[in-house]
Amino acid sequence: MTTQPKSDFLRVMIERGFMADCTDLDALDAALIKGVVPAYIGFDATAKSLHVGSLIQIMMLRWLQKTGHKPITLMGGGTTKVGDPSFRADERPLLDDAAIQANIDGIQKVFAAYVTYGDGATDAVMLNNDEWLSGLKYIEFLRDIGRHFSVNRMLAFESVKSRLDREQSLSFLEFNYMILQAYDFMELNRRYGCLLQMGGSDQWGNIVNGIDLTRRVLDHEVYGLTSPLLETADGRKMGKSQDGAVWLNADMCAPYTFWQFWRNTMDADVGRFLKLYTELPVDECDRLGALAGSEINAAKIILANEVTTLLHGAEAAQAAEATAREVFEKGGVGDDLPTLEVSASDIGDGMSIVQLIVKSGLAKSGKDAKRLIAENGAKLDDAPLTDAGLMIDANALSSPIKLSAGKKRHALVKLAD
Repeated sequence: MTTQPKSDFLRVMIERGFMADCTDLDALDAALIKGVVPAYIGFDATAKSLHVGSLIQIMMLRWLQKTGHKPITLMGGGTTKVGDPSFRADERPLLDDAAIQANIDGIQKVFAAYVTYGDGATDAVMLNNDEWLSGLKYIEFLRDIGRHFSVNRMLAFESVKSRLDREQSLSFLEFNYMILQAYDFMELNRRYGCLLQMGGSDQWGNIVNGIDLTRRVLDHEVYGLTSPLLETADGRKMGKSQDGAVWLNADMCAPYTFWQFWRNTMDADVGRFLKLYTELPVDECDRLGALAGSEINAAKIILANEVTTLLHGAEAAQAAEATAREVFEKGGVGDDLPTLEVSASDIGDGMSIVQLIVKSGLAKSGKDAKRLIAENGAKLDDAPLTDAGLMIDANALSSPIKLSAGKKRHALVKLAD
């Protein structure tokens, strides 16, 4: 495309940094101007929650709806039974139907915070590809769909090639995944008039396969658009923290912990993340991202508040900021800190401080907790913690105690009522 796109959606995608590649930008732009474009992103149900790494795709669906188009959130109830091999070193563990459904139930809670579901022209719909995949007759499927796929071409896709180059096993089950994802796009076009599939740039090959299959079988033109695979400025995969994945469901990652993740954004990432994960005007994102010194911390608080408000609501964002100020500026406890409740029976004659650090999520193992203490990185009620053998009994928890790992990670421990 030689000129700026005319459609609001593509302008937003380009201006805010969402777009890596598009299969036919001019034709997609024309379709977006012509009328409501249904577009989908698929999410496999491999866990009970999505994590921050999926948030860029969720924001793309939100902007799609805000600019007058129809989001389709496709749950991979069927494809999760196979497992996406894209850029993985090993095969995903297979889940049974009950586990997949439980994961879908958990994931569904997040989407309603970002898009509006309903029966209107631009209202979002949630679908499950198990609806059409589980009923497939294998021989007919191979005959009608499999013949459109060249094994030579499938082996050339980077996601497959990288696995084979490392001489790591790629099961025939996983190899089928790209055919099933292509079939999803065709079925969504046939059933719901879906014209666009979006996803991370690691999905480019799968998306192109779906476009090609839809053209061959239905003789319909459809499009693909991918977002960049994000890394933080220090090279870490987006969505990962010191303690693992940053989940979007509140029961797996407390709003305060979620807020703190964004507050700890590296200086170099602030402007970019404001564009991708908030709805602040682009000029304001650029202004805030260009701040330096102590001023950039104010921009990080704005980022944390805006992102937390979208997911958990304004009240949760305000509570998280208030707790952060209490903890960091005043040395207090803060009402919204992640809290570990232990019963008197669990404590018995006493529980080691190492166990409490692990149970509160500040360390992954007893070994990590002991190393934290040995390296002077742990505090108990803001005082340095030097004794890894310290035992905490019920009397010590007559009022909550505050544990800290470094300067930014804190938790409360209190007796259960």
